[in-house]
Amino acid sequence: MNYRFQNLLGAPYRGGNVVITQNTQLISPVGNRVSITDLIKSQTITLPVQSSSNIRRIAASPDGTFLLTVDENHRCHFINTARRVILHRINFKNTVNAVKFSPDGKFIAVAAGKLVQLWRSPAFKKDFFAFELVRTIADCEDTVTAIDWSLDCKYLLVGSKDLTARLFCVEKLKDGILNKPFLFLGHRDNVVGCFFGYDKKNTNKVNKVYTITRDCYIFSWGYSGNNDGNFDENDGGISEPAFPGTPERDGEGNMDSGSAGNVKKRKDFDGKDEGEEGYLHKEKWELLRKDGFMQSPAKLTACDYHRGLDMVVAGFSNGVFGLYQMPDFVCMHLLSISREKITAAVFNEIGNWLTFGCAKLGQLLVWEWRSESYVLKQQGHYFDVNCLTYSPDSQLLATGADDNKVKVWTVSSGFCFVTFSEHTNAVTALHFMANNHCLLSASLDGTVRAWDLFRYRNFRTFTTPSSRQFVSLAADQSGEVICAGTLDSFEIFVWSMKTGRLLDVLSGHAGPVHGLTFSPSNAVLASSSWDKTVRMWDVFEGKGAVETFPHTHDVLTVVYRPDGRQLACSTLDGQIHFWDTVDGLLMYTIEGRRDIAGGRLMTDRRSAANSTAGKCFTTLCYSADGSYILAGGSSKYICMYDVADQVLLRRFQITHNLSLDGVLDFLNSKKMTDAGPLDLIDDDDSDAEEGVDKQTRGKLGYDLPGSMPNRGRPIIRTKCLRIAPTGRSFAAATTEGVLVYSIDESFIFDPTDLDIDVTPEAVEEALDEDQPNRALIISLRLNEDSLIKKCIFSVSPLDIPAIASSVPYRYLQRLIEAFSDLLESCPHLEFILRWCQELCKAHGNSIQQNSRNLLPALKSLQKAITRTHQDLADTCSSDEYMLRYLCSSKNK
Repeated sequence: MNYRFQNLLGAPYRGGNVVITQNTQLISPVGNRVSITDLIKSQTITLPVQSSSNIRRIAASPDGTFLLTVDENHRCHFINTARRVILHRINFKNTVNAVKFSPDGKFIAVAAGKLVQLWRSPAFKKDFFAFELVRTIADCEDTVTAIDWSLDCKYLLVGSKDLTARLFCVEKLKDGILNKPFLFLGHRDNVVGCFFGYDKKNTNKVNKVYTITRDCYIFSWGYSGNNDGNFDENDGGISEPAFPGTPERDGEGNMDSGSAGNVKKRKDFDGKDEGEEGYLHKEKWELLRKDGFMQSPAKLTACDYHRGLDMVVAGFSNGVFGLYQMPDFVCMHLLSISREKITAAVFNEIGNWLTFGCAKLGQLLVWEWRSESYVLKQQGHYFDVNCLTYSPDSQLLATGADDNKVKVWTVSSGFCFVTFSEHTNAVTALHFMANNHCLLSASLDGTVRAWDLFRYRNFRTFTTPSSRQFVSLAADQSGEVICAGTLDSFEIFVWSMKTGRLLDVLSGHAGPVHGLTFSPSNAVLASSSWDKTVRMWDVFEGKGAVETFPHTHDVLTVVYRPDGRQLACSTLDGQIHFWDTVDGLLMYTIEGRRDIAGGRLMTDRRSAANSTAGKCFTTLCYSADGSYILAGGSSKYICMYDVADQVLLRRFQITHNLSLDGVLDFLNSKKMTDAGPLDLIDDDDSDAEEGVDKQTRGKLGYDLPGSMPNRGRPIIRTKCLRIAPTGRSFAAATTEGVLVYSIDESFIFDPTDLDIDVTPEAVEEALDEDQPNRALIISLRLNEDSLIKKCIFSVSPLDIPAIASSVPYRYLQRLIEAFSDLLESCPHLEFILRWCQELCKAHGNSIQQNSRNLLPALKSLQKAITRTHQDLADTCSSDEYMLRYLCSSKNK
């Protein structure tokens, strides 16, 4: 019962910026959580930490150790990504539009409203308040939108909505020099991105600046620092860009730099390199060229620059992206990847991969521009997930949603590997067949479809004579009969799986049939309906309803216990009823209204305690052994009950995200105005006025006036719950996505990962100190084959069980590969087989759960064992015959 949050599926990206660390680790915000995708291993994990609302901006330290997240409520978390824990918290006073670590990782630049704040990075400091404000820059006239550091961390380039970019010197200048920024003027729209360009010969020397504006123009500014100080007196005055309007404002910005500063500058320039020792913001910058992306009337929404390749990538509001070689502005690629606006575009460190994000569609793409191929292509469901189901081996998870799509995910990696889109209306129910390779889906479009997971195709479609809307689905244990319940005609249709023919129509319910399940032990079908009954049907005999269990309120769902001897159903009054299916008697009743009671919605006129809405369970699921039951509904809680004692064992709160409705129990009275709650007053039309629709999940499908009373704020709820057949994890289809909770410890922190003393000498030292366990783990971390084998043989046979159980799961594949190699060349057969046996005992469940990833290593081990067994069998057979011959010849 010790379930912990493990992963979030179904939503790879929902807005905000994305970051790539260590060249292959893609970090993206998902609602109020953060997902980290390993692009090499094709594996994604979601950190267990939550922000108070949806995350707007993230930034990673240069080495990838620390992560900074800022949410919509201006609350910031400083996270250690290796340990997956929050180290520090801080609140900013204004909306944060940009945040970036300095290249040396010592400082963090935060664009909070019109201000740019420089904070000293807390790193591993154990202070009460580890953030230290070093400097506040308040020169901008409007919201700051972009920040870039120079490589030497001395200069900061800032772009804002006041149509200017400013070059600041971060360091404190010598006495008498005014530290005023240089202004890059002449833009006609907001500055979306601003970047330093570097000399190709001297990669640390800044010689260019690029500013990119929202109206699809890029400005290239050149630094002419070879004037030997002759122009210091009139530096700003003679700067003449190639278009009118700039010289006057530019001159005003620099005339104030005064003669006192110029004397100091001449001294600094004597015999020194101007680009490194001179002050960049005091020197002469001029506009070299102005280029248009030619995407009008679309707006530029995302951009990035790679200094090594001198290339710019730009994403536009019409779903097109362009890749350009600078400084000549040569278009390398211009492709359309979406119909919606691109909200994130970023290079990786090497520059061979481009990452794009589209918040409205939930798309996350990684594209290799040289080979023009996808490295990663993931997309979540457009609307909320309605239903989900585990495969019989617990390794796959299928989800269906209102966007008419069925997606199949690998649980261990968190990746979707196939999407079926043949349905023309919302998918309402899913069912995996016992053979693990066939998936059934029911939809409101009047069809039940069978999908082949080998060939990824729809191989059979079950329909009715007249169109019906299906809301429930079940199949018997043999897989011969398929049943589906309807929303409109209150009937249950029965088909043959082999022929696809309609066999029977079961009538008798007087309300929508929302629950349908076959008994695991016999061929009895149980159905629940809003007509306040649960009916039992003998499908194969065709006798109609065998028995009816009446209730006092509408029955919302029904499930069988895994042994088939008990039936559980939930009713509209918040109760869970347990029936004995053999005797037809009511065994227990759990009153769950107080347990499932959720928070208060923005539009509620009553408090959460007095409201009757949502105080019922809409989905139930038994544990694998039937001892406890999970229940969820229109609430922020998932409840776990002990069936025998009818007590609440645990209550999971699925989210703390205040961007969703129904999370708070008590609303803030300060936000109540004469016109209603402050959050429901739509005063945020700035983006729509500027030509680009504001992109939020709340607006999806709710654009008609008055269609959503709460401005489309998603309401937190759990639509479906399923426990894996192994019983070690369960999945919940919620407003936030598909949350996976597991008993297995998916993350084991290995201290040697962060230890700089992981060396072959450390292995020898551990062996000398009689610490074979530590020596083995260090050798696995080093991945040195000879050291691993040496450590394996240093273990005493009596210590094998203890050491095998202490090996972290992440090193199992490497260890199995070593054993398969040793079996083919090593004479110590029993010793290696003992190792393999103990490893399977200790990590059997982990090996089974991740058998797809471990399959190559396991097959090589099986091959080595089979070959050794065959050789031994041949040897024993020949020896046996030889002994018989010798014995017989002796008798003669």
